Amino acid sequence: MGQFIPLGDKLVLESQDLQRLFDVLKERGYRILGPTVRDRAIVYDELGSVADLPAGWTDDQNGGSYRIRRRSDEALFAYASSPHSWKKFLLEPQTTVWQAERSGSGFQVDQGRAQLHKSALIGVRSCDLHAIEIQDRVFITADQVDPSYKSRRENLFIVAVNCGQAGGTCFCSSMKTGPKASSAFDLALTEVIETNRHYFLVEIGSALGEQAFSEVPSREARADEKDAADNVVAECARRMGRVMDTAEIKELLYRNYNNPRWDDVASRCLTCGNCTMVCPTCFCTTVEDFTDLSGKHAERRRRMDVCFTMDFSYIHGGSIRSTARARYRQWITHKLATWIDQFGVSGCVGCGRCITWCPVGIDITEETRAIRESELSHPAVIPPRRNA
Repeated sequence: MGQFIPLGDKLVLESQDLQRLFDVLKERGYRILGPTVRDRAIVYDELGSVADLPAGWTDDQNGGSYRIRRRSDEALFAYASSPHSWKKFLLEPQTTVWQAERSGSGFQVDQGRAQLHKSALIGVRSCDLHAIEIQDRVFITADQVDPSYKSRRENLFIVAVNCGQAGGTCFCSSMKTGPKASSAFDLALTEVIETNRHYFLVEIGSALGEQAFSEVPSREARADEKDAADNVVAECARRMGRVMDTAEIKELLYRNYNNPRWDDVASRCLTCGNCTMVCPTCFCTTVEDFTDLSGKHAERRRRMDVCFTMDFSYIHGGSIRSTARARYRQWITHKLATWIDQFGVSGCVGCGRCITWCPVGIDITEETRAIRESELSHPAVIPPRRNA
């Protein structure tokens, strides 16, 4: 993980030279991870070359709806967001915390971890950059550092891509997390497609990025090329599919624990947990212990979990949140209110994935708007909660 210091210089990379960046990163020992088309979706996976990128593909997203379709050009990054986030490369869905083998009258415990590879993430959006920074607060800058996450994070090279197309469920402008990347990247690209030309405006964000890009053909950007890139991002900001009013949102939710809107959303929510699984900041896990039938081998595993299951809040005697109403309220209030108390920032980055991948199209922006509007007819029952 390099020191992120945007240098301000803007360079031009012609589309045909993008492969050279891939080659340089591979020569430096990075495996390349980025977007590709698979299973009728644009997903993040290991890439062999630029040819694996979703050239000419885009996505259409709305509440409970996702489709990909062909474009009329060969844009490489003209989609909104992937069904899953970069979280899957930083937080393993399942990991072995330790394992032990019986040795004589005791056990030999092994806490060793697999050798980690350096990874270059290609096409990270600004909302996801903010999500990674939020995860950093939890797993690196917290009192207890997660060694697995820390190792993966320190071995990342991040190539951000400024958004040129907003999805139907995007609201990063509302959350001040996009669509332009401002920090936490090694390189940031803005894709520009003109009638007879396809190129990228490149901003260098770290010394590591500067070193790598020095081996890639480029030149200083002209004023008109800078303007063209700025227009791409500005147009994207104007086309956000959703809006969230964040004014005093923490206090709003604290005042409305008993708002009737929770019953309305509970009547629609399937408590499937899709929203948490696709969210780039959710990090809930559970720990399970296993032994073999002989009693000679034991291990402890950590796996991703979701707060929408009955078992997640189970304490001896029953579940604390036994209803869909309680579980959805917990999720949205944690995301937009208590997260601020815990980590100093909102847990929502406005990527819109939770809206797209909810089977019944529950919309976090609509739910907060409905609660705000309902205060006129349903006064809050409890007073605002104070910061700890």
